[in-house]
Amino acid sequence: MAALTFPDAERLVVDFLKTRPELTGAAVDNRPPAVFDGTQRAVLVSRVGGAWVDDLNLDRPLLDLEVYGPDKTAAHTLALAARACVLELTGTSYGTAFVSDVNEEDGPRWLPDYNRPAGNRYLSTIRLSVRPARPA
Repeated sequence: MAALTFPDAERLVVDFLKTRPELTGAAVDNRPPAVFDGTQRAVLVSRVGGAWVDDLNLDRPLLDLEVYGPDKTAAHTLALAARACVLELTGTSYGTAFVSDVNEEDGPRWLPDYNRPAGNRYLSTIRLSVRPARPA
């Protein structure tokens, strides 16, 4: 049996969101941009858990989307746009992976960033269902 190769779930989401016109002008990555104080428009993606379900041949990564903006309203608007975009991942392929489902585990919620007191942050959590892509 061939070894399983898991996709980088963070990179999968980042690469997808970077193509979205709704997020134009926002930094999208798995780490903050240089000289980041939390007031810039940004969507940061971090895998925070999840597990491989062997019987289903399915990876179920749990990811946080930290969304920042210059003020609370702008951050919330960007968080809602990122939320809508990421839900459209269902049915997409990424390299050797296929995203069969996306579930929102916790919608955008205001969460001050105490490391960046000037920041305006909303946090949401999503769960992907990712399986190896079927050969063409």
